[in-house]
Amino acid sequence: MKTVVVLVLFLVLTFLHQDDWYWNDKTLWFGFLPAGLGYHAIYSVVAALFWYLVSKFAWPHKTEEWAEQGDA
Repeated sequence: MKTVVVLVLFLVLTFLHQDDWYWNDKTLWFGFLPAGLGYHAIYSVVAALFWYLVSKFAWPHKTEEWAEQGDA
Protein backbone atom coordinates (compact mmCIF):
# COMPACT_ATOMS: atom_id res chain seq x y z
CA MET A 1 0.00 0.00 0.00
CA LYS A 2 2.85 2.40 0.79
CA THR A 3 4.30 1.90 -2.67
CA VAL A 4 1.02 2.77 -4.36
CA VAL A 5 0.58 5.93 -2.27
CA VAL A 6 4.16 7.04 -2.98
CA LEU A 7 3.77 6.42 -6.71
CA VAL A 8 0.46 8.27 -6.92
CA LEU A 9 1.81 11.26 -4.99
CA PHE A 10 4.96 11.22 -7.12
CA LEU A 11 2.84 11.35 -10.29
CA VAL A 12 0.76 14.20 -8.85
CA LEU A 13 3.93 16.14 -8.03
CA THR A 14 5.28 15.42 -11.50
CA PHE A 15 2.11 16.84 -13.04
CA LEU A 16 2.18 19.89 -10.76
CA HIS A 17 5.80 20.59 -11.71
CA GLN A 18 4.64 21.38 -15.27
CA ASP A 19 3.12 24.74 -14.35
CA ASP A 20 1.72 25.96 -17.64
CA TRP A 21 -0.87 28.02 -15.73
CA TYR A 22 1.73 30.46 -14.28
CA TRP A 23 3.99 30.66 -17.31
CA ASN A 24 2.70 34.04 -18.54
CA ASP A 25 1.11 35.28 -15.31
CA LYS A 26 2.47 38.73 -14.48
CA THR A 27 0.79 39.15 -11.09
CA LEU A 28 2.96 39.73 -8.07
CA TRP A 29 2.49 37.92 -4.77
CA PHE A 30 3.01 40.13 -1.73
CA GLY A 31 3.73 42.99 -4.12
CA PHE A 32 7.18 41.79 -5.24
CA LEU A 33 7.25 38.03 -5.94
CA PRO A 34 6.34 36.84 -9.46
CA ALA A 35 3.59 34.21 -9.38
CA GLY A 36 5.69 31.58 -11.17
CA LEU A 37 8.59 31.98 -8.75
CA GLY A 38 6.27 31.88 -5.74
CA TYR A 39 4.59 28.76 -7.08
CA HIS A 40 7.93 27.01 -7.54
CA ALA A 41 9.07 28.04 -4.07
CA ILE A 42 5.98 26.43 -2.57
CA TYR A 43 6.36 23.42 -4.89
CA SER A 44 9.96 22.94 -3.76
CA VAL A 45 8.98 22.91 -0.09
CA VAL A 46 6.18 20.42 -0.77
CA ALA A 47 8.49 18.17 -2.83
CA ALA A 48 11.16 18.25 -0.10
CA LEU A 49 8.57 17.38 2.54
CA PHE A 50 7.26 14.55 0.35
CA TRP A 51 10.72 12.99 -0.09
CA TYR A 52 11.45 13.39 3.62
CA LEU A 53 8.26 11.50 4.46
CA VAL A 54 9.05 8.82 1.87
CA SER A 55 12.50 8.26 3.37
CA LYS A 56 11.06 8.26 6.89
CA PHE A 57 8.04 5.97 6.44
CA ALA A 58 8.37 4.06 3.15
CA TRP A 59 12.08 3.28 3.02
CA PRO A 60 12.78 -0.48 2.69
CA HIS A 61 14.78 -0.85 5.93
CA LYS A 62 14.74 -4.67 5.84
CA THR A 63 16.28 -4.73 2.38
CA GLU A 64 18.91 -2.23 3.46
CA GLU A 65 19.79 -4.30 6.55
CA TRP A 66 20.05 -7.44 4.39
CA ALA A 67 22.37 -5.68 1.93
CA GLU A 68 24.62 -4.40 4.72
CA GLN A 69 25.04 -7.85 6.31
CA GLY A 70 26.85 -9.37 3.32
CA ASP A 71 28.43 -12.81 3.25
CA ALA A 72 31.59 -11.91 5.18
